[in-house]
Amino acid sequence: MDEKLSRAVEKHSRLILDAERHIWKNPETGFREWKTHAYLKEKYEELGYTVHEAGNIPGFYTDIDTGRPGPKILVFGELDALLVPAHPECDRETGAVHACGHNAQSAALLGLAAALREEGVLDGLCGSVRLCAVPAEEGIEIAYRKELRDRGIITFLNGKAEFMSRGYFDGCDISFMIHTSSADPGKISCGGGSNGVIIKNIEYKGKAAHAGGSPHNGINALYAANTGINAVNALRETFLDSELIRFHPIMTEGGSSVNAIPDKAVLESYVRGTSFDALLRENRKINRALAGGAAALGARVEISDCCGYAPFKNNTDLRKVFLEAARECTPEEKVTFTDNVGGGSTDMGDMCCVMPSIHPHVGGASGLSHGDNYYITDPVSACVLSAKVQLTLIKLLLENGAARAKEIIAGFTPAFGSIKEFVEFRKSIEKNIDAVTYNDDGSITINY
Repeated sequence: MDEKLSRAVEKHSRLILDAERHIWKNPETGFREWKTHAYLKEKYEELGYTVHEAGNIPGFYTDIDTGRPGPKILVFGELDALLVPAHPECDRETGAVHACGHNAQSAALLGLAAALREEGVLDGLCGSVRLCAVPAEEGIEIAYRKELRDRGIITFLNGKAEFMSRGYFDGCDISFMIHTSSADPGKISCGGGSNGVIIKNIEYKGKAAHAGGSPHNGINALYAANTGINAVNALRETFLDSELIRFHPIMTEGGSSVNAIPDKAVLESYVRGTSFDALLRENRKINRALAGGAAALGARVEISDCCGYAPFKNNTDLRKVFLEAARECTPEEKVTFTDNVGGGSTDMGDMCCVMPSIHPHVGGASGLSHGDNYYITDPVSACVLSAKVQLTLIKLLLENGAARAKEIIAGFTPAFGSIKEFVEFRKSIEKNIDAVTYNDDGSITINY
């Protein structure tokens, strides 16, 4: 690795590692990351950055310019934690914990910010860099986020799409971030991409009655929900293996009293898939099955759908440059690249719809991602090495008149003509369906 760049990062190792521990100890879930926001804002301002805050939600961005015209590179650090109440180090009041390593991402981004301020680091580079501390990557607490949307605070339920809709990424040409993984320290990997997501809220409505004395007078919303889930399970063999369709509901409400027929049952779920075509096609089948569960019991069901994440594809040309950066910073045998598409999801998928983007991983954690045994066990790898690779990638993209960045941009064909067009497409996916109508003539209409 370029010694100047390496020293620029290592000079700030204490800042980076202290940030990783502070954020770990103060976990907050999406659109609630106010403590993390305040801590990082102070650190960026101490480094001399002007911070542009989202204001009514956590998160901000800041720019650093080389003074020479060229592309703008957008780099992310995610702020939010997960809810894993069984984790030994979770917040005991909320159950929140950084069981996906976003604390390490944010610390690495802070280290990158500090290194970019070092004398000589921007020499010979063209263009600019936008550093973005972004909220709410994890698609959890859907009811809370819908409340924020209903109040007009947000438009979308995930952070990057929300920032996109606010214009915070206008003028950006390439985006990337490095996620923490449970691989060995020093290992760097990059796959082919990951699934997109439709977020679902499903509310079955029945009729309460005495569960022992007069169950015949009730309509069991819990049974209707179970029937709907089983109907979707019967569809699974119709899903194409290549499209990685996933449906994995949880029940957040299923009755309030053991001696009363449940009159309400609420499910949250994702539908995941490798393309928008697959997502929209299979989601209709799933809605039909969920509605059928309600009809079988004489219940009603309201289905709310919204776009969670777009399907993600790592940009091939950008990935090649990242491969060079990774090999400069860690032994070649520790660098792994595949074309495999993962069944998980990230809102970096939204970014790849409008600009060349990548989402690689660096080792330094242990345990299962999203699990109760997840820890950052090697913060030097997870944070300091991550910052070094990011700084090296920026150098490779923006040196020599930003030739590599310009080549990548020129070779990219976006799925949507503009950010505005993509934002409107996301909105078109959103719908609220009263999925079962009982007609006066005794027939039933299924709406899906």
